[in-house]
Amino acid sequence: MSEIKIYALDTNVLIHDPNALFNFEEHEVLIPMVVLEELDKLKVGTTPLAADCRQAVRTIDRIIGDASPTDVIRGVPIPRLDGGHQGKLSILMPHGEAAAGGTLQAHVNDNKIINDLLHLQGRYQARKVVLVTKDINMRLKARGCGLDAEDYHNDQLITDIDRLNKGYITVEGDFWDAMESQGHIDIDGQKQQKIPRAHLDNLIGTEYFPCQFIVDERDFIGRIVAVEPDTVTLELFNEGILMRQKAWGLNPRDAFQAMAMRLLLDPEIDLVSLNGPAGSGKTILALACALEQTVETKLYKRIVATRSTRGLDEDIGFLPGTETDKMAPWLGAFTDNLEALHAEDYDPNSSEHYVGANMPLHFKSMNFVRGRSFQHTLLIVDEAQNLTPHQIKTIITRAGEGTKVVCLGNLAQIDTPYLGPTSSGLTYMTERFKSFEFGGSLSLLGVARSRLAAYAEQYL
Repeated sequence: MSEIKIYALDTNVLIHDPNALFNFEEHEVLIPMVVLEELDKLKVGTTPLAADCRQAVRTIDRIIGDASPTDVIRGVPIPRLDGGHQGKLSILMPHGEAAAGGTLQAHVNDNKIINDLLHLQGRYQARKVVLVTKDINMRLKARGCGLDAEDYHNDQLITDIDRLNKGYITVEGDFWDAMESQGHIDIDGQKQQKIPRAHLDNLIGTEYFPCQFIVDERDFIGRIVAVEPDTVTLELFNEGILMRQKAWGLNPRDAFQAMAMRLLLDPEIDLVSLNGPAGSGKTILALACALEQTVETKLYKRIVATRSTRGLDEDIGFLPGTETDKMAPWLGAFTDNLEALHAEDYDPNSSEHYVGANMPLHFKSMNFVRGRSFQHTLLIVDEAQNLTPHQIKTIITRAGEGTKVVCLGNLAQIDTPYLGPTSSGLTYMTERFKSFEFGGSLSLLGVARSRLAAYAEQYL
């Protein structure tokens, strides 16, 4: 059995994942009193952050239950559903005594936590005390004081963003030539083709998933529909077929946009994740396909658009007007793209007015999405890279019968503190859903917005 460590959790860890307490196996989990005080201050309100704080406090209370104060100090067993080794949860009282290695000035809570842990480390020199925080600067300060510190990695499924599922696999040369060389002779004229799994494994490796595309250098594009023990079913396309797609008058500009549009227009796909640089066409593709399926084909009854924006949850209550009026400044990307879709109309203003009057488009604040259940809705989540894994879960679980969720984001532009490309909710969702046969993801390449935007994306 490995050495039992003491892991002290910072406030941002419990906000990032309110169930983090259950993820430290047989080790002891420590909650500094300062952390409880911070959670108490942040728990009031209707914001997602306040909801996460309340859930974290309820989780701590559920574990401690009716334990006596002495038991709380010694450690209360943490129940584990999988029957694994059981750790303990305890609360660390603040200490005014100086730690052996010196102390930081106790004018900020981070310093108070570090000082208390240094004091604890001095008392239990045989035990390893580790501070777990998503604050890089706090980790640096802790290490500078001689205290072990690390990031919270439990919901980080990949360590290198380059390993993120891109949604497509590139094959050198001609796909059918490669199949023929292995004894698989040409296609039979059907839209879907079963390929021996062993042949595909030899060509692209063994790691592939439903809804991934296979692209060769000769304009072949196929989408994996089903993966069975002996065969893989491919839906057959070519670049010309996909480039002729049209949604609300919009044609794709490259093969990547064409593959994304295929996912967006497929009624069998419940979840679409699009990641790409600014100007790659994520929002205009999602909006055009949403209009096509809501106004024209009536596949969905309404479009709900939301986004994660710092300050939005606090500011919306003080802005004048309806919820739509309050959300409008934050969702300008949608109105800008609506103008772009009708820029070449005979009377653009009349077209936009017609769409606005007939399109059931609703702008919703993120904190008002929580607790809802959307039926027969196309839900567009913009700026999804700024969501934590827990927040992305609360949104996707809002999807009811006949609802499609489209998550858009740029992992190179994360504005939320304590999140990075590998710990973003968008990354977490992409990896978790890569085996889901009714969900697809795609990383767009290139910038179609303008030559200026393309140059800036590459060189700035």
